[in-house]
Amino acid sequence: MSPEILTAFLIGFLGSFHCIGMCGPIAVALPVPKSSNLSFFTGRILYNLGRVVTYSFLGALFGLLGSRITLAGAQQVVSIILGVVIIIAVLLPQKHKNFFAQHPITQKLAQPLKANISVLFQKGTFSALFLIGILNGFLPCGFVYIGLAGSIASGDAVSGAAVMVLFGLGTVPVMFAVSIFGKFINIGIRTKLRKAIPVFAILLAAIFILRGMNLGIPYLSPKLSSHTEVSSEMECH
Repeated sequence: MSPEILTAFLIGFLGSFHCIGMCGPIAVALPVPKSSNLSFFTGRILYNLGRVVTYSFLGALFGLLGSRITLAGAQQVVSIILGVVIIIAVLLPQKHKNFFAQHPITQKLAQPLKANISVLFQKGTFSALFLIGILNGFLPCGFVYIGLAGSIASGDAVSGAAVMVLFGLGTVPVMFAVSIFGKFINIGIRTKLRKAIPVFAILLAAIFILRGMNLGIPYLSPKLSSHTEVSSEMECH
């Protein structure tokens, strides 16, 4: 398992504590299709499965973008840029982070998603719960963007999807528990766990930067062939 995939899982897990404020109310208020414990748990599983499906789709999409970058011979530069951008995003004062989250454009993009989620809540079926998860995965979220940066750096659609699947699975334990128990964890513990999020985000950024530096370190910073070298090898055959 590559370092960025493992780190994506940890960021997903820790980031889910931060996202309780945004997605928590949706998870807590999820309807129950039938009055039984089995229906209750099945609905919550389908909701979380829907989120992971969306994350994997986005991961494959951004991984495909990464493969185009690799073919253009700019993978190393882009990897370093992504690492630097993540570090800057982590170090930004909270007021600037809130500015992006509360910007009218961001709100406008999220509005139709929230409207459709509201309609699906009224239906309350198993398929509606799965679709709520699908749409929830598209809601603007800074931590999802960090995961997607990992998909770009992975360099292909399959690896990109794998990064986001692990990211999504990392969010499942907390979001599943929230949907069942509500505010199951006190604010003090939640605050302590949130403090670890920037650490893992910067760790992921460091991995991107090291990979871009082409140091020849197995797994962490492997030696990458240049676009020119690859083209020459293809011509020889």
